[in-house]
Amino acid sequence: MDQRKDGRKSSLNLVSGFFQYLRDEQEAVQKRTFTKWINSHLAKCKPPLEVTDLFEDIKDGVRLLALLEVLSGQRLPCEQGRRKIKLVNVHATDIADGRPSIVLGLVWTVILYFQIEELTSNLTSLQPLSTSSSSVESSEAGSPPPMKRKVVQRFQGGAKKALLRWVQSNAAQFHGLQVKDFGPSWRDGVLFQSVVHSIRPDLVDMEEVRRRSNRENLEEAFSLAENQLGIPRLLDPEDVDVDKPDEKSIMTYVAQFLKHYPNPGLCEADGQQDEFCPGDIEQMLEREERQMLRELKVFLDQLEREVLRAQGSEGSLTDKYQEFKSFRAHFEMKRKQSEPLLQPIGREGKLSVDQALLKQAWDRVSARWCRSNVAIRS
Repeated sequence: MDQRKDGRKSSLNLVSGFFQYLRDEQEAVQKRTFTKWINSHLAKCKPPLEVTDLFEDIKDGVRLLALLEVLSGQRLPCEQGRRKIKLVNVHATDIADGRPSIVLGLVWTVILYFQIEELTSNLTSLQPLSTSSSSVESSEAGSPPPMKRKVVQRFQGGAKKALLRWVQSNAAQFHGLQVKDFGPSWRDGVLFQSVVHSIRPDLVDMEEVRRRSNRENLEEAFSLAENQLGIPRLLDPEDVDVDKPDEKSIMTYVAQFLKHYPNPGLCEADGQQDEFCPGDIEQMLEREERQMLRELKVFLDQLEREVLRAQGSEGSLTDKYQEFKSFRAHFEMKRKQSEPLLQPIGREGKLSVDQALLKQAWDRVSARWCRSNVAIRS
């Protein structure tokens, strides 16, 4: 009996150790990928900044704020000092201690907000190839097609689906490939090669690709993308040629291709819709839009409570000022996400119920923020 118990315990330890190994590997890949992604944007700073150790360099919040400035195009207050940045829903000690899961989650959130925004801005050039009279009338009236507006509002899960559809429609299907995920489907490098081929057919011989090893395909695809298309090399072959490639890292990399693609679209050349065409995902986008509005409303309500708590808390003026600076950074990041969601619907220019509630919450928090800022500075 004791031997059986010892055997089961040993098996559980092996399984637990295996899953811990997978988590550590995933964390290491994300750390490398996210660091390269951050540095590709921090290179635009004057003078350029660089992250060498993500978990260490993000502690004081200086590079994080610099990254947000580059991505948002807005100037954010930043002081060189020992104070650690505090973010809503993230304890200062988590960032100060460089906790991997917290730091990686924070960076992934930034990538979702800003790289997905870049992704959707490219997808707004999507136009149905059918030239019906109704679409012409809509264009002449000066109001954007409903699909264009809704694509801008897609985020997170919706953006992942959109990116999968884009790869399938514009790259994979022309070579008889199936892309089901941002994990194992990419391991052999063929999908990366097909994406490069869809942009520059002269760069890739797809017949030759099928005869090469995983590592060879991955290395060539990443090198071509970097040297010929100007796409930062965020991944290495050994990051992808594993049993379970990291989904977030691959999504971050693949999304960069959208801005280099000459004619993004989800419809077939004959104008007929398939399962990836806009008409088939209209309802999905509407659901995602409503969900996004409600999530932003919850965030604003929570932020208002945080501001009120900070106002009433004891502490020095310096402490309160630092706390409000951290609120400001998160506030600005959410503001950028909210703007496209508050555009009036249709020709009458009316807001939906969810839009109206979000606008009320946004105006209320903005006013409270201004009053608090004045009180602290006076």
